[in-house]
Amino acid sequence: MNTGILYAALAYVAWGLFPLYFKQVADVPSLEVVMHRTLWSLAVVLGLLAVRRQWAWMASVVRQPRVLGAFALSAVLLSGNWLTYVWAVQNHHVVDASLGYFILPLVNVALGFVFLRERPRPGQWLAVAVAAAGVLWLAVQAGRLPWIALVLALTFGFYGLLRKVAVLGALEGLTLETLMLAPVAAVVLAWWSWQGQGALVQGDASTVGWLLLAGPMTAVPLLLFAAGARRIPMSTLGILQYISPSLQFALGLWVYHEAFQPARLVGFVLIWAALLVYSVEGWWTRQRMAVA
Repeated sequence: MNTGILYAALAYVAWGLFPLYFKQVADVPSLEVVMHRTLWSLAVVLGLLAVRRQWAWMASVVRQPRVLGAFALSAVLLSGNWLTYVWAVQNHHVVDASLGYFILPLVNVALGFVFLRERPRPGQWLAVAVAAAGVLWLAVQAGRLPWIALVLALTFGFYGLLRKVAVLGALEGLTLETLMLAPVAAVVLAWWSWQGQGALVQGDASTVGWLLLAGPMTAVPLLLFAAGARRIPMSTLGILQYISPSLQFALGLWVYHEAFQPARLVGFVLIWAALLVYSVEGWWTRQRMAVA
């Protein structure tokens, strides 16, 4: 349990700082960035498998259509989440993206309740209710359907659910997902390069270097997340998620100076209060169990 919390927390800190990276490749179209993330992430995980000589699982997975189908779905969800997030950061919607990841814990708790039959304690339900009020306030203040937030929350919520119940471990699962996405990415990037387009042809050495760095920067947090998701309840995973959007919100507001109406602060305060309620309730429950 404690190891799972550590893995998940480190993944969320890394994701919270991702806007710093994607601003470095802001001149590269978001779809192209996602394709580079896919290819170089695959290179990283294949390298890890080679070092560990961990290939036996591939033969058994090929003979299991249901497993292949589940990971094909998780690969689609992952790529959709990547594309939406990169586009949001590059188009000055870091704060809007943070809202999506504030909504995500509510999605995780709901998915855990519906699909995994997890039963949150009353204090945890209170935290979820307070967070839901904050998210509702933010949506009303925006005056429009927060499509960026909703797409990010739903795609990664279902991705997390699929990875939690997956038969493969973190490294093997990410390898299979990127193997499924890589052929499309490789063909498109090769076609663009042959046409004299794309960062590999037109970009300078710095841009290409940043794109190559997408491999380890993408693979490592995903491996940490997948390892953490398998060890802790979906409700706990959902609350830890607040680390990432809090960091994104801070970057969008104070580093990139995105527009933010003062009235929206009420929603964020409610969400942070929910995190406090959940943390105190969890600490109090552990203390009672220790005494008993």
